[in-house]
Amino acid sequence: MKASKTAAPGRLLTQAAGERQTGALVVGGQPGGTVYLTEGQVTYAESPAAPGVGELLTASGRLAARTWQAALDAGTSHARVGPILLEQGHLTQGELELCVLGATYDAAYFALGPASAPVEFLAGAAHWLGRIVQVDPAAVVREARRRGRLLDEIYPHPQLDTAPVIPVPRPPVERITLTAAQWELLVHADGQRTPADLAQLLGRAGYATIQELRRLAALGLIEPPRVRERAGDGPDLVRPPRVRGTAVDVPRPARLPGDGPTVPIIVGQRPAPASGDPPGAATETGPGYRPPRLARRKPGAKLPKEIAADTTQMHPGTDEVLLKRIRTALKALR
Repeated sequence: MKASKTAAPGRLLTQAAGERQTGALVVGGQPGGTVYLTEGQVTYAESPAAPGVGELLTASGRLAARTWQAALDAGTSHARVGPILLEQGHLTQGELELCVLGATYDAAYFALGPASAPVEFLAGAAHWLGRIVQVDPAAVVREARRRGRLLDEIYPHPQLDTAPVIPVPRPPVERITLTAAQWELLVHADGQRTPADLAQLLGRAGYATIQELRRLAALGLIEPPRVRERAGDGPDLVRPPRVRGTAVDVPRPARLPGDGPTVPIIVGQRPAPASGDPPGAATETGPGYRPPRLARRKPGAKLPKEIAADTTQMHPGTDEVLLKRIRTALKALR
């Protein structure tokens, strides 16, 4: 089959399967992907919007990162990464097949979803994972279309699938029930991460992540994507997340070098120093003046007798009963 610039990926996959081709169907665009065929059967699919087998196994904790890396180093050049994991006993046949099937259907949705996209077929290409499963291409195409219809039934706005996820600052209703997956997505959505970023970060399937995000959008918990304005031919700008906790921006005057200290300065005439003070002594008018330090009483200590006995400065309207109540309450707190 010859390469095609723009065509329907699903139709070309069916055509390659009918010819029992072996190779890779590379789909361009956003997000795009690649579907691998072996004698007309789908053996694997990958897409930037969907985590691969390695991400799913390591993020879930089923496989250590060093084990996965060792398998890549040993089997990538011979397309035997999967068989090496099975031979060394790191995974069972059923575990690896289930993981490969999930990753294949997940990536095929993004690769075969567009009605028209740049497509190219690389004859003879094989994936480094190896031949683990064989899936009928017609079943892969049907599943991709079915998943697209399910998403449209939930919330028919495909722009959410690639735009940064921005949670709303306030829920639209008083009470909302969320699943654990939905809560995890809202917690990790920072206004910059796309659904693909969240799927990679959390080790979840890309389609399942988009499915939950569309449910959250239907509940009004995610801001709908807006058309980004272009400034000339510059790149698209992503709006940063809202800063929660402030309602308005408080203008603050800018301070220039040479401005005085920010603490208030008391100006005015101070009392003259006493005649008996020695020359050069620190006074209130001198540069070395410091206010006298007051003696600090310990909690619960009684006032000095001369202060306690002096009742002439007490305000005539002071309620002695109220003061006694306050003193009793303070003692109870100690």
